[in-house]
Amino acid sequence: MAMYEFLCDGCGHRDDLIRKMDDPATTTCPHCQKLLFQKQVSAPRFQLSGSGWYETDFKNKKAPTTPEKKETKKND
Repeated sequence: MAMYEFLCDGCGHRDDLIRKMDDPATTTCPHCQKLLFQKQVSAPRFQLSGSGWYETDFKNKKAPTTPEKKETKKND
């Protein structure tokens, strides 16, 4: 799913909405309820959902540590 930036020409309210490509167009402003809510042209953004992504599964994991070698001394 993609995130789209919307702007109301009536009250100036801005909002970012997560929408599917096949979702019906959103034209009603959630702030003033006028039919002036328009999608803006901006850089593409997306939100990762589920697991298996770097952000959700691997970002905060520490690298595996190697066990330290212990020296053994022989008594003569």
